[in-house]
Amino acid sequence: MNTAAGRDNRAYLLAVAARLFAQQGYHATGMADLERATGLGRSSLYHYFRNKEELLFEITTRYLRALVVEGRALLDVPMAPETRLRRFSRVVMRSVADDRDELTVCFREMHAVTGDNRRTLLALHRDYERVWARILSAGAAADVFRDVDTLTVKAVLGMHHYGYLWLRPDGAQTPEAIADAFCDMLLDGLRGWDEPSNPSSPAAG
Repeated sequence: MNTAAGRDNRAYLLAVAARLFAQQGYHATGMADLERATGLGRSSLYHYFRNKEELLFEITTRYLRALVVEGRALLDVPMAPETRLRRFSRVVMRSVADDRDELTVCFREMHAVTGDNRRTLLALHRDYERVWARILSAGAAADVFRDVDTLTVKAVLGMHHYGYLWLRPDGAQTPEAIADAFCDMLLDGLRGWDEPSNPSSPAAG
């Protein structure tokens, strides 16, 4: 088999499977559905993936692996903390836009990944979260951002991954423009502020 054609068929199969899993659910999609949608025979499907769960695993991890690589590369290059934050935010939102089906499948069907594949998937999620934590911590170490905690990291993660709700094919804002808007909000808090007293705390009384 031609190597380039093999890569193209594999990428095509992944894209179609992600769309079907996102639209009708992983368990509701059978190999016959994939045959009809891709035009590939059963033997061709099993040539690229041993079973349906292996296909699901690749869909739920491919975009995460790419984001971890991109984030680590940014951390290896000296740059202003705000610039690094904005660049990674743009990378993430572009991935959300380009890999919308994969992200939907990951949210909805992650529980269907089992065994060693599940452990690998969870480890990738932790690696991705650590990239954000390191980006924020690097800013704090440079005295540009305030110290960050786990809650802040989780909030940043949630903001970006639920950002797909703002993305529309005919929308006025690009993924990069949405990323910039997110960062404008984040930086107002990350640069630090005088914390108001908490009316419910003992000290406030």
